[in-house]
Amino acid sequence: MAQSAVPATGTSTIAPISAKAIAPWAVFFGILMLVLLYFVGAEQGATAVISGEGVHEWVHDGRHLLGFPCH
Repeated sequence: MAQSAVPATGTSTIAPISAKAIAPWAVFFGILMLVLLYFVGAEQGATAVISGEGVHEWVHDGRHLLGFPCH
């Protein structure tokens, strides 16, 4: 049996993605995760950015799930 150089039907090749293409997305998601971590872990404390109890109520269960004290 002779093998052909053409890939079989239904298979595809995926080109590698360079680090230059991924870097802006990695920075964006890193900053987004830090902001989310701040709001879940530290908002409504000594460094509160938003006044009131709204943020605390929205992230209350997340604080307990991640081990942050809030009471």
